[in-house]
Amino acid sequence: MLPTFEERYESFGFDRWLNQMFYKSKEWLSTRDKIIVRDNGCDLAIPGRDIYSRILIHHMNPITKEDILRRSDILLNPEYLICVTPNTHRAIHYGDENLLMKDPIERRPNDTC
Repeated sequence: MLPTFEERYESFGFDRWLNQMFYKSKEWLSTRDKIIVRDNGCDLAIPGRDIYSRILIHHMNPITKEDILRRSDILLNPEYLICVTPNTHRAIHYGDENLLMKDPIERRPNDTC
């Protein structure tokens, strides 16, 4: 219902400073490193889906402003966190399978003939 582009844009970032503080905290950075090691740096922790670019840590349960303020268990609990690529992260949030990494094509002799 906000009439201007600026008002709509600003409405998305009102409490974003909380996220930024949390994602720069020592406790998050330490947890993030542990998740990357646990998942072997693989997309959705699937062996063979190695991530060679930026690794994101996805909260499987969406977090809220209140979760950050109360330091809820889901913020740092490894059971609720998983490694993903930026495209997988977007696919999860936007429900667009086309963003997902495809399985490599298994080549066979004469398959291009």
